[in-house]
Amino acid sequence: MKNRIQIYGFIILSVLLMSISSCKKDENSESLPKDMDYKQEMRNFVQKISAYAKGINPDFAIISQNGAEIVSTTGDNTGLPEMSYINAIDGIGQEDLFYGYNADDQVTPSTDNEWIRDFLDLAKNNGTVKIMVTDYCSTYSKMDNSYSENNTKGYISFAANHRKLDNIPNYPITIYNENSDMITNLQDAKNFLYLLSPDNIYSTKQDFVNAVKNTNYDYVIMDFFYNKESYTSTQIEELKQKANGGKRLLICYMSIGEAEDYRYYWQYDWKIGSPSFIEKENPNWTGNYVVRYWDTEWQNIIFGNDNSYLKQVLDAGFDGVYLDIIDAFEYFEK
Repeated sequence: MKNRIQIYGFIILSVLLMSISSCKKDENSESLPKDMDYKQEMRNFVQKISAYAKGINPDFAIISQNGAEIVSTTGDNTGLPEMSYINAIDGIGQEDLFYGYNADDQVTPSTDNEWIRDFLDLAKNNGTVKIMVTDYCSTYSKMDNSYSENNTKGYISFAANHRKLDNIPNYPITIYNENSDMITNLQDAKNFLYLLSPDNIYSTKQDFVNAVKNTNYDYVIMDFFYNKESYTSTQIEELKQKANGGKRLLICYMSIGEAEDYRYYWQYDWKIGSPSFIEKENPNWTGNYVVRYWDTEWQNIIFGNDNSYLKQVLDAGFDGVYLDIIDAFEYFEK
């Protein structure tokens, strides 16, 4: 009897441990759809965002960041161009192409660089897609090399010396390919500034506006909010003016592959699995949650109605949107 009880106890303990392990692996108990093409679902999402935005403003720029594999029909570098997707976007933002892939200020391995460039060039050579690269490097010689390498490949670039994208670099002193042109569309741009967390550096919203006004970048990728407060229409117009008299574009950052608990749409009672589109917290970014981006409820938050995030961006006067976490499909494919 004693041995049998010990055996039963061991079995129960094993089941409990397996259950706990399973819960940790799959925090959202709602099962994923079977046989879903996660790459195609992301293409569909971006294409719907594009159609909605351009239906309101045909000149509104749609830029997708990372996840460049979906420009290929097969998702590898031997595939044909996926023209429905390529035609829906105006640009592709790519991080870490020459520096930062494994560590900041470190050269990206050539095999990874070449693999990514195959997709970037597939899009660039089969449409009017602008390629914009953000390399993370702080050594001056590496920043110089980043600008030179990207320019040689026909890309425009930004060498970010802070991964948090919270500052305007003081090097190079003269912006690479600086000009006084009136930039009215993405294709005319020769450089850009990527600045998402200005409240880390600038004490007030107007301090940030003034700092950007004193630069000559052709376009600025920025957040819709400064410390949860949106910019006024006057500030938006100020931000569009270069210091040298030229005009620039303002591009608004928007994550579509993750929900962020510091955004206006986040509800106090949200958690993993409730709503069902919230899949899992990103272990590398506290407060960011991988979402089931094909879910209608999530998509309605992003676009398609007057209360949507994208409609607010359009109404505010931005010239385009920078869609992040396009590569969320990788999480679900794994």
